[in-house]
Amino acid sequence: MQRWIVITACVLFLLKIVAWYLTKSVAILTDALESIVNIIASFIGIYSLYISAKPRDENHPYGHGKAEFLSAAIEGILIMLAGVFIIYESVIHLVYPHPLKKLDFGIILVAISAVINFILGYIAIKRGIKNKSAVLEASGHHLQSDTYSTIAIIVGLILIYYTGFHQLDSIVAIILSFIIIFVGYRITRKSIAGIMDEADKKILGRLVELLNQYRTQNWIDIHNLRVIKFGSVLHVDCHLTVPWYLNVRESNMEIENLTQYIENEFGETMEFFVHADDCVEFSCPICLKEDCSVRLHPFKKRIEWTLENIIPNNKHQL
Repeated sequence: MQRWIVITACVLFLLKIVAWYLTKSVAILTDALESIVNIIASFIGIYSLYISAKPRDENHPYGHGKAEFLSAAIEGILIMLAGVFIIYESVIHLVYPHPLKKLDFGIILVAISAVINFILGYIAIKRGIKNKSAVLEASGHHLQSDTYSTIAIIVGLILIYYTGFHQLDSIVAIILSFIIIFVGYRITRKSIAGIMDEADKKILGRLVELLNQYRTQNWIDIHNLRVIKFGSVLHVDCHLTVPWYLNVRESNMEIENLTQYIENEFGETMEFFVHADDCVEFSCPICLKEDCSVRLHPFKKRIEWTLENIIPNNKHQL
């Protein structure tokens, strides 16, 4: 998929250069220059996908998936730099305007690039979500942001064509540059969050729902739940409190059941490290096990697991 993005970026860049040559529109020129960012980012994306696909080794026990976040962060920064450059060029042409030519041909060529960009961006985002690839998602959003800016350029060119107000070319480019900068910021922010292992509240929330749904009497408590993303792999670890008298095989069976429930929802892209804790005396009032022969205190209250109480590294108690 990333190879097609590279090929398309190169073709569209040439198409926009032709459109600029015909029209001398600064908006089209800046759109073409942004395509250079697409090309550079696409090559970076291909390399990062190659790196992230490498198997784990002694120096990278969790794999190389973080390379995708780094690539997406670089792409976001490049997008923001492109936006700043567009502002610079647009201001110059706003102060020193020049007449535009052959707007009809330019509009047609730019419209073709917009359609291709949008379709390819939509496919890249879908593939990125499906494969949990930050690179493909970032590339898809970049392509679609390019599409939206191109549509605005087309609208501006049509207005110029009918009104003759050539300064509108630079005004449209300046407005679009701020949109481009915002998109670049969002991509960079998401990538940095992945690099810094920021908690993904959406994934954690779904995990908590599943744990409450499939909860068994032997799952007395779950705490210290964490999710870390490495490329397309989600690393999940937590502590599971089970009755202290279960043997190793029985405890492992509970862990395997928990793992299976989660894998059925998220697929095999998740890996688990579950630590089994033995229950203690203060666990009795919240323990749901009905046939416990060693209970020291009567059951008082079922504690529902939430994001607030399942993430801290503390066993639950009343």
